[in-house]
Amino acid sequence: MIASAAVSERADLVVVGDVYTVDAARSWAKAVAIRGDRIVAVGTEADVRERVDSKVEVLSGACVMPGFQDAHIHAAFAGRIRRHVNLDDLHRLPDYLDRIATHADAHPDDGWIVGGGWFGPVFGEEGPQARDLDEVVPDRPVFLMNTDTHAAWVNSRALAIAGITAATPDPWDGYYVRDTDGAPTGCLQEGTAYTFWAEHVPADSVEDWMASIRVAQTYLHALGITGWQDAWVQPDLLRAYRSLDDAGELTARVVASLWWDRHRELEQIRELVEQRQWGTGGNLDASTVKIMLDGCPESSTGSMLEPYEGHFGEEHDRGIQFVEERTLTEALVRLDELGFQVHQHALGDRAVRSALDAVQAARKTNGWNDARHHIAHLQLPDPVDIPRLRPLGVVANIQPLWACNDPQMSELTLPRLGEERMGWQYPFGDLARTGATLAAGSDWPVSTPNPLLEMEVAVTRVDPGDRDAEPFLPAQRLSLAQAFDAFTMGSAIVNHDEGATGSIESGKRADLAVLDHDVFAQDAGPLGDARVVMTMASGRVVYEEN
Repeated sequence: MIASAAVSERADLVVVGDVYTVDAARSWAKAVAIRGDRIVAVGTEADVRERVDSKVEVLSGACVMPGFQDAHIHAAFAGRIRRHVNLDDLHRLPDYLDRIATHADAHPDDGWIVGGGWFGPVFGEEGPQARDLDEVVPDRPVFLMNTDTHAAWVNSRALAIAGITAATPDPWDGYYVRDTDGAPTGCLQEGTAYTFWAEHVPADSVEDWMASIRVAQTYLHALGITGWQDAWVQPDLLRAYRSLDDAGELTARVVASLWWDRHRELEQIRELVEQRQWGTGGNLDASTVKIMLDGCPESSTGSMLEPYEGHFGEEHDRGIQFVEERTLTEALVRLDELGFQVHQHALGDRAVRSALDAVQAARKTNGWNDARHHIAHLQLPDPVDIPRLRPLGVVANIQPLWACNDPQMSELTLPRLGEERMGWQYPFGDLARTGATLAAGSDWPVSTPNPLLEMEVAVTRVDPGDRDAEPFLPAQRLSLAQAFDAFTMGSAIVNHDEGATGSIESGKRADLAVLDHDVFAQDAGPLGDARVVMTMASGRVVYEEN
């Protein structure tokens, strides 16, 4: 028996199956007894039954896990896309255009056609073109983010509304893709996409955001996810989360990463403190600030110490650093002093080094604390920086699904990196070997939020769509146990919630994911083929397979 309740404490229900507890000993059990929102006993089925009423409801499952937590996700934004034009399940331009046209025809009163999920390699070297959108939506503006949300595809009507022409200069934090005559083609990269969205696309109301969160929460619960850290939360979205929680509709535990505006300086910290004050409570914690340091290597916007290979733009040949080191350090030192956790987006080696240097400055100025600052993505850290995470108390927030040789990697990323740097990518194994805490997330809608598919790639380093392929940098694979740890206890740690969840132990919240079979068995088959058949959040069944 692992843990038990007092004999007098009666349970509301019992869940039986092969229980992987993710406790300190990584123990297995056979049953979990639950009272209200808490686990009151864990052990063998016979032992647990001795401590509960004989008439208690019993739920059976093949394999019981702690509820999964996504440490880096854009849940509300993904829900918004699913409510509008969602392209993430398509992989051909004609299919994109058919879906966009169908949506536009079905919503004749929508002033703008919005959505996202398009995949860069679909368009080849030319990239997405406004003229293709013009054929299906000529009369209304169209704005569609790509899968990684670092670029947007717009039509000619949208370009005209924004006044973007061949004479429009590129801003410092992005660029317009142009044809040989300098005319914009309809693809906006990095800052041009975000600024366009903020200045021209009608803003979602709080009610719109609430609807998007509901859509996302339903989908995520069906994948066994009981909590997440939303990595881009501005005031209206925070109000939506707050409203849902106040109404009892937020059944997941959510950490809201408040958005750092890179176009402003430290004066915005006062506003972040105010948002933390009114945004935190119940199932919502607004004590984190998200700082986005760079773009991504496949568009040559990831911030690099050395130039990209080939000719990928003279002005941004080392990518774009959105927050310079001086400002970043000042911001992180002050946020750390005020008790914020800082969630830094960093893919390129310069961005990762800047992130670590800023935390180091905060440690030197403020002393040690338990903020659990973390760096998301860590695609290309310089190998010399990998051992720095553990002594600085920085959590590695990894996105495992990207660590394989898929078309984006082979066609867009590798040609820009060169032979040496291509071998540095997604060093999960090295991070684990240096003792860094690993948390894991999906970055949905950039990629699927299915933790089982993500863990499969962490373990195999192979694209689930091509399981016979050669592993990508196989020395960086994680064990199955390490992968599960990252999506349960590791993410609970980064969310400051490991005392209440992340493992199945007496006294913790009853957050459970029940799978259709034991994924640790020798004959289990591919991990990504397993299914979640039931999800429980705080003792409440929030998803059950029909």
